[in-house]
Amino acid sequence: MARKISTDDGRAALAAVATAREAGVVPARPAEATASRYLLQLLAEKAPGGTVEVRVPPHGAAQVIEGPRHTRGTPPNVVEMDPATWIALATGAEKWADAAAEGRINASGVRADLSPVLPVRP
Repeated sequence: MARKISTDDGRAALAAVATAREAGVVPARPAEATASRYLLQLLAEKAPGGTVEVRVPPHGAAQVIEGPRHTRGTPPNVVEMDPATWIALATGAEKWADAAAEGRINASGVRADLSPVLPVRP
């Protein structure tokens, strides 16, 4: 993640996404992108490391969780999900087990369970 997102910008984006979802409309792409990146940033601060790559296409990715670090190619532990699922998990609106059971999380590798570090924002 190139640019650090300020707390104010991140919270404003999360509020905009929540407001859109409550109104039953698709959130504006810039708000969803900023919210996704902000929550990835918080995850990286909460669980620093390089063992697991968390991908939220098309908005961003972060390497997290201490342990063996990969340097080339696809990492052995990858978690990928859509922005709506990521925002719900990261804010505590949804549980990891529920989203995984519904097939909305694509996780591979022995360290790819993020439930111990979620939510990143209550």
